[in-house]
Amino acid sequence: MLAMATLTWVCHSERPLQVDELCHALAVEVGETDFDPENVPSIDTLLDSCQGLFIVDTEASAVRLIHHTVQEYLYNHPGLISNPHSILAETCLTYLNSQQVRNLTSRSLPDHGSTPFLKCSARYWGTHANRDLPDNARAFALELLNQYEGHISAVVLLGQLLPPRYKGVITL
Repeated sequence: MLAMATLTWVCHSERPLQVDELCHALAVEVGETDFDPENVPSIDTLLDSCQGLFIVDTEASAVRLIHHTVQEYLYNHPGLISNPHSILAETCLTYLNSQQVRNLTSRSLPDHGSTPFLKCSARYWGTHANRDLPDNARAFALELLNQYEGHISAVVLLGQLLPPRYKGVITL
């Protein structure tokens, strides 16, 4: 289970994931309102469960497949991972709707050490949802969008997308 989830994230994320981002993404229980930090696996647990398919690029502190042919194989056999973008969208939306993230204020940007998956989920949930969004994920998206005006993920997203000269003036 952990190996397939890791495989889904590493193969289908929009960019290479940092170790902490991946570990927090894997700790999300889709549909739960609370994020439980006790669910965050260690990188050693991940690497052990994946039996050599992944490595940690120490220069970038990112997790990647051991060789590009693994990804080619997976892309050529899409039935091995069902609805990967739906899984990623649901995970991102669940995380953004979690009480831990909702408790963050849009006035003061959080220490990303406590919420390492925040930037990635804020930036890419829509990209994954655009590719595959089942009905239950639509409910997660509507929940997030209904409170997006004051939500920290809006600040984080704008901070990533706006030119540097505007970054000091972002408030919601």
